[in-house]
This record gives sequence, structure tokens and C-alpha cells, in this order.
Amino acid sequence: MSNDPYEILGLTKAATADEIKKAYRKQVRTCHPDLNPDDAGAEARFKEITGAYEILKDSKTRARFDAGEIDGLGAERPPRQYYRDFSDASDNTYQQGRGFGPDVDPADIFADILRNGGRSGRGDYGERGFSARGADARYSLNVAFLDAARGAETRITLPDGQSLAVKIPQGTEDGQTLRLRGKGAAGYGGGPAGDALITVMVGSHPVFRREGDDILITLSITIDEAVLGGKVTAPTIDGPVGLTIPVGASSGQTLRLRGRGIANAKRKAKGDQRVELKIVTPPEIDDSLRDFFTEWRKTHSFDPRADLMKGTNS
Repeated sequence: MSNDPYEILGLTKAATADEIKKAYRKQVRTCHPDLNPDDAGAEARFKEITGAYEILKDSKTRARFDAGEIDGLGAERPPRQYYRDFSDASDNTYQQGRGFGPDVDPADIFADILRNGGRSGRGDYGERGFSARGADARYSLNVAFLDAARGAETRITLPDGQSLAVKIPQGTEDGQTLRLRGKGAAGYGGGPAGDALITVMVGSHPVFRREGDDILITLSITIDEAVLGGKVTAPTIDGPVGLTIPVGASSGQTLRLRGRGIANAKRKAKGDQRVELKIVTPPEIDDSLRDFFTEWRKTHSFDPRADLMKGTNS
């Protein structure tokens, strides 16, 4: 497998942050273990794609990778020095208090560092011997649309059977990664534990759609509500609210409910809910309604397609 996060996500180094996010979301859907239970290699590809996204989504880690300071797994690259520079060092740091004898092969020193340092671990060579931060553990979690929008708390069962509480912050996005400090693999030699990185997969909803911090819905109205206007009830993620339909409303017209969208902690504000109107005729057209519109048509020449037809002739 490739160790280049750009190559894994099918991008170039010129990719924008938005392009990185879109590529990740597109690819992760094709290999999520829960969505591809019959694909034995799905989990490995999922971890590879998620790992690549973790490197590139953060501008600082992306810059460090581009500068060659870390590799595609997020591990520190070894200093560009010859082995003899370490073996001949005057303080003999790599030959004291670490279990290496005077005849140690310097190559073994680096092998030990890379073997025990973990993906993002930091090794420490002191008088007590080698210690390193534990590796991060990666998991995926399916979350209901409203739980992600409103915030919730759930539990995830780890491969070893341990149950872990996970707080879903209000406004969590599809593909967002939550970090639980110290819930990853145990450290080596007394080093700190790694973190648990949980990728959230937000489910769809039959009524609500999300666009940024805004919530979108399609609201059905009757013919008389469209013509005469009126008060109706519209659903929101926080419960039903009253909505005024203007006189002469049309299908496709959008009304806005201020502050009825997703809470954004960074902006300390909430998005809006946009309501697209859809005129729906009765399931059965009775004689009175048919007669009314038959007579109305005889005395009215309104053509909603007039501008459309003019545009096709230019």
C-alpha cells in the first residue's frame, strides 16, 4: 500500500482543503466496513484512507509532511545523520542506560526506535530506559442525523469487548473525526497511552438535509394555502414551529427560518432552516374544484411558461 496521503486520496499537492475533504468523503463511503460487510479488505482500505485524511486535513501536519518532517503515517522521520555520528558521540547517549552494549550496531538503534515509537509516538531515552507513547487506535461510528445535529452521547464497543463512552458534539459533520485522549494503545516503557480516533458516519434523514450550518426541508402546501396564504406548521430539528405562507406562493419558493439550523460553536451562532415549498393537489379532484378551475381558466390568460418559451427562441 502507498504511504503517500495524496496518492491514497487521489490528489496532488496542489489540492485545496475543500478538495481534500470531498475526496475523503467520497472514498470512505466505498470502503466503510459497516457498508461493505462482505469485503475482507474494506477495513484495511478504510484505515488507510482515514489515516491519509488525518495527515492532510490539518494545515500544520500537512505542512510537516510536505517538508519531510513526518512520514505518511504521521511518524517523525529520523534525523539525517550517519549512524557513526551516533555511535561516536562523546556522551555515548545511545550506549548508556538503554540496554545497548558497547558493540551495538547503530542500525539496531534506529530499528528499535521505529519499532517501538508507534505511529505518532515519541520515544524518550532516559536513565529508566526506552519509553514511547502508545499508538492511536481508529474506529468508526454510525450516528443518527438528529444526534449529530443536536448532540448526543453514545457508547462504542471496542474489539477487546471494552465499552467506551463517546460524546457527539452538537453539529458534528459526516466524516468528522473525534479524538478521545488516552483511549488508544498502552504506552511502552511507562509512556502515555495513545488516543482513540473515531470517524463519525452521519446517517441520512427522511425530512431534513444539511448544507453547511443550514437545514433544508421540502414542505408540501395545498392549492388554497398557495393562493390565499396562511399559517402552517413546519418541522425543525428542535421541534415543530409556525410558518407563514405568503399570498400567491409558488412551488420552489424558499422561506427562511432564522436560527433554526445547526449550532456552530466556532461562530457562536446557529444556521438557518430553509423551507422549499411544494404545491400538492388533493388526491381526488371533486366536481366543485374541477368546475371552479374550469370557469377560472375561461376568464384568465395567465401563462407561467411565457418567459421560458421566449428564452428558447433567442
